Amino acid sequence: MEYISGIVERITYTNEENGFCVIKIKAKGFPELVTVVGNLAALNVGAVLCLKGEWKHDSKYGRQFSAADYRETVPATIAGIEKYLGSGLIKGIGPVNARRIVRHFKENTLKIIEEAADELVKVEGIGKKRVEMIKKAWQEQKEIKNVMLFLQSSGVSTAYAVKIFKTYGNESISIVKNNPYRLADDIWGIGFKTADKIAQQLGFDKGSYERCRSGIMYVLSEFSNQGHCYATRTQLISEAVKILELEEPLMEETLNRMIKEKSVILEGEDAIYLPPFYYSETGTAQRITDILTAKPKPLPANIKQIIQTLQQECGIEYDDIQKEAISTAVCSKFMVLTGGPGTGKTTITLAIIRIFQKMGSSILLAAPTGRAAKRLAETTGMEAKTIHRLLEYKPAAGYQKNAENPLQCDVLIVDETSMVDIILIYNLLKAIPDKAVVILVGDVDQLPSVGAGNVLKDIINSGAVTVIQLKKIYRQAQGSAIITNAHRINQGKQPLLKGGRNSDFFFIEEDYPAKVAETIRLLCSKRLPAYYKVNPIRDIQVLCPMQRGETGAQNLNLLLQESLNPTDVMLRYGGTVYRLQDKVMQIKNNYDKNVFNGDIGVITRIDAEDRTLAVIFDGNEVDYDVTELDEVVLAYATTVHKSQGSEYPIVVAPLTMQHYMMLQRNLLYTCVTRAKKVFVLVGTKKAIAIAVSNDKIRQRNTLLAKRLAGGMKNFGDEPVFAIKT
Repeated sequence: MEYISGIVERITYTNEENGFCVIKIKAKGFPELVTVVGNLAALNVGAVLCLKGEWKHDSKYGRQFSAADYRETVPATIAGIEKYLGSGLIKGIGPVNARRIVRHFKENTLKIIEEAADELVKVEGIGKKRVEMIKKAWQEQKEIKNVMLFLQSSGVSTAYAVKIFKTYGNESISIVKNNPYRLADDIWGIGFKTADKIAQQLGFDKGSYERCRSGIMYVLSEFSNQGHCYATRTQLISEAVKILELEEPLMEETLNRMIKEKSVILEGEDAIYLPPFYYSETGTAQRITDILTAKPKPLPANIKQIIQTLQQECGIEYDDIQKEAISTAVCSKFMVLTGGPGTGKTTITLAIIRIFQKMGSSILLAAPTGRAAKRLAETTGMEAKTIHRLLEYKPAAGYQKNAENPLQCDVLIVDETSMVDIILIYNLLKAIPDKAVVILVGDVDQLPSVGAGNVLKDIINSGAVTVIQLKKIYRQAQGSAIITNAHRINQGKQPLLKGGRNSDFFFIEEDYPAKVAETIRLLCSKRLPAYYKVNPIRDIQVLCPMQRGETGAQNLNLLLQESLNPTDVMLRYGGTVYRLQDKVMQIKNNYDKNVFNGDIGVITRIDAEDRTLAVIFDGNEVDYDVTELDEVVLAYATTVHKSQGSEYPIVVAPLTMQHYMMLQRNLLYTCVTRAKKVFVLVGTKKAIAIAVSNDKIRQRNTLLAKRLAGGMKNFGDEPVFAIKT
């Protein structure tokens, strides 16, 4: 092992998942900057390091120092102190304030911050409020550093150390030492594998109950992330054995103990649920049954006359299918209205609303996302809310609208129901009075919800509720190649790829992933904005089957950011650069900030001094500290799954054999139906053909349809906790 020491001049790369960094240091005895690689926790530009490691030669990057260990000291020179403070180390001190402070206190700067921080008010531009912020941040960074160094030695990434510290504070080290598996339960982003890695470093027994329990909970959680409400006993034990590398009898023993403790729920002989999914599924079935059997509001005898009057008022002539759908909705207690684009769902929904208004009924409108709610409000001319806002969700207290404090309405209409998962639908149905009429609107052929369950499809398949399925494409929609091709894809037919000058559907054939990516970059930055006179950031959305790969959302985001928004006003977090006016997406429900998974916004403010930024989501400005930016990703490109419930003026989509694992009919159908005016597909005919022919939708483990059909007990019955021996 050799030793070198120097000052960090530049942090070239940081991998937030494993803590691997590439840095450039100005080292004693070396005329040029030295490249250092290794797991280097919580470094900042300007830090003075003493590194232990060995020299290696990388075939691509040349000579590098591979660090096995390091020790950090504070800088001694005035220039070093200024660089150190201005690097973003302390919230409240950016490059400008660092220069002012160092000019005033010179070599004593760090001693002043450590021992007499109140003296900082003598510096121009720094008031008492900022001094308090600096004092708090200085103390926190010292404590975080200790946590980070401890965790680094235990094999965890630097990114998670901040989260651990924010959750547990000064107790972080003792909690992690006592039970590292708590991390998987308490901290978003830290899963079982990370917690297990720490536990193994700390010498925890591989066969301990804590580890086995955490592993089983992890497997069930992964199943729910894949859309399943439960795992079968065989699936669960098999996956747990693989992940934990333990014998099956120990897994059976652990599972039986967990069932007894009711940390998981066994339904029948085979279905193992996490409690929230069990109670949501059984509760949903029970609530639908309650609403169906409640006494309905008296209906007018002259429904045909009301429809006739409505036609005269609106200047619309409904056909027989539409009249049947309207009258069925008015006469039903619980109904599903489903159909593809151009089949008149919006027309019928409007008619249903107008008729209920004529009957004097109070109506509430809701949708799962902000964008879907906004579109519903625009098409109906009425207020529409997200389901979370309708239920008045508050982070600490939960849903304010519930069984004890129900919504006040005669009719509830929910749009884009295919996006609604089992937990959200249960919380919504709990808050609906039994007397109300419920109408679910959505396209059952789209991708199912990101969350667990297949709610819309299960309700339809149960046969328990009235379903109106619209199939006829109306004349005004027949001229659109987007709509025509969407229905062809849904029917298993190849889309018509030859788009004319006035078409709204275009195909550009390209095989090589690098050329696909470059074609998309040119389409978004030059060709489409020039031809259609649109704002490329606001009006064009790239939708990808996958996140990773050369034609995945992550790589395309980097290309498009560089082309569409090359500003120097930025904030760096981990491996991502966030620039002023970047289009970004929230990827986690954050009830404190009132933003939700899939919401798209634009960065409107960046403060390099405070290391914060602000994003506008549908007129709502939300502030983020730099440590919260793992919830926000660039959104010039996103996945088709994340686009559900949204429409964009222009959609550009790659589809190549790189996406082989994701080539499914419902994914391509969902992708095409996101475009309002123009759809451009870039890729290969082979990939399109595979996607269209693959209608094998992966089945989700859910028993909702069976419960609704009366084949199982619903919520309210005592669950049977049978133990398999």
